[in-house]
Amino acid sequence: MPDPGPVDLVRRSLAPETREEFERRVEEQAATLREALTSGAFENEAYTVGLELEAYAVDGEGRLARVPEAVLADPACNGELGLHNLELNTPPNRFDADGLAAQADRIAERVAGARAALAEEGLELVLDGMWTVPPPEGTDAYLSAVDVEDGVTVARNMRASPRYCAIDNDVLARAGGSVDLDLPGVRRSFPSILVESLTSSIQPHLQVPDSGAFPDHYAVAVRTLGPVLALATNSPFLPADLYDLGGERGAGPAGTDERTGVTGLDAAPTTPEELVDATYHELRVPVFEQAINTGDRKVRFPEDVESVTDVVGRLLEDRTCAPFLKEWVKGGDAVEGYADRIWELDHKRGTYWRWLRAVVGGEALAGAGEESVRIEYRPLPTQPTVAATVGLQALVSGLVRGLVAADHPLASLEWAAARRSFYRAVEDGLDADLAWVDADGERTDDPDVVYGELFAYARRGLREQGLSEPDVDDLLAPIEARRERGTTPSRWKKRAVRERLAEGADLRSAIGGMQREYVERSRAGEPVVDWETR
Repeated sequence: MPDPGPVDLVRRSLAPETREEFERRVEEQAATLREALTSGAFENEAYTVGLELEAYAVDGEGRLARVPEAVLADPACNGELGLHNLELNTPPNRFDADGLAAQADRIAERVAGARAALAEEGLELVLDGMWTVPPPEGTDAYLSAVDVEDGVTVARNMRASPRYCAIDNDVLARAGGSVDLDLPGVRRSFPSILVESLTSSIQPHLQVPDSGAFPDHYAVAVRTLGPVLALATNSPFLPADLYDLGGERGAGPAGTDERTGVTGLDAAPTTPEELVDATYHELRVPVFEQAINTGDRKVRFPEDVESVTDVVGRLLEDRTCAPFLKEWVKGGDAVEGYADRIWELDHKRGTYWRWLRAVVGGEALAGAGEESVRIEYRPLPTQPTVAATVGLQALVSGLVRGLVAADHPLASLEWAAARRSFYRAVEDGLDADLAWVDADGERTDDPDVVYGELFAYARRGLREQGLSEPDVDDLLAPIEARRERGTTPSRWKKRAVRERLAEGADLRSAIGGMQREYVERSRAGEPVVDWETR
């Protein structure tokens, strides 16, 4: 159990008087931020790039394991929601050949460092979008272990952070005390949002130097989410001990979702083979949405913005979750610079969950000071190799840059069509029916056109930033090969499970065997397009 301090902070966070004071400060800080934006304070001389990478730990038998505190002592390695999670960040660099090379080096160094630190503890780092081999006590027991102290729910396997605990209790209060997961083969309730810690992601960041041009960059980025995600899918399976086939459980949403335009399942899968066919290519997206969206849609596809100040307005309109006041946090009253002036607003931004997020101010970026505006590209699952991670970072940054530089008409694609494309990519991966507007302004769903332009304009954007053709080839090759050879991590995982089922394995053995093979191949660093199954 945590000491009374954190629990007291959570109770104070949930108090009505805290919310009132927090909202008052947020309104004042939003006015300050809007004034700074309109005065040109957020103009910078260069694009910059950065990255967040999440991973998890397993033991010598491949079972989920808690990350020791000794590993997290490294400043480059941070704890995340679950005790099994960790996050590696790269300091931002100028978006050019040297900057991307520095990003690649730092990603490789930090992954290697985390691997070595975990190995000293008898554990292994896994680069993956979702864990599927549970800890010894089982998935349900691990995610459902909670204590209640003075009315506050404390998940035992959640990192001991008052902020995480406050978010958990805020969501639970709106959900009536439990979080429901309803996906193919699974329909369960959990007493904590810790269920969200099933997932891991990478998040490329792109800082836009001209804040006036930010809406153009954001609009095209929104419309790339579906096609880019389809190339990256890596979480088609939940932990095998959650599945319950043959009953009425886990059909997934039936009919057509009027919000997304995606058609769900009409019946639950009853055999392992049916489950492999029915399960989505990217379960990370619905798991996160279902864990948090209790009573409202905090996690969702991003809306367009007409001006950079709209970013502030959207943040204000979003429901406040788990408010904190600066003076409660150790060192909070000693924060210096611009971040000090918008502390509560930035805290609220931490629970503004969109699959593409705009960040104004906040953490300093290289060569730009604190007054920056950046895009966080958030739907991508963690990739099996460093090369794939670097390739997706280059693809996203180059694509957004290239589309804007060319004044490409992709932004004219209807927002609802872009949203449908995204959720279709979630379900169907590379087989998804994707919407696009080509360079001539014509609407198309031809995947050859979609991906032909996607890679062509990513190449243009990278060249705009001074990269040579050989450098561009090296960066994009792992991702281009996925399209050319029809292989993504999720497709490999489905194929590996199907093969084991065909050989007579039960579902748990098939998923467990696939996962252990994935870990071995990921560790070796070879591209997923070259993976064979056993």
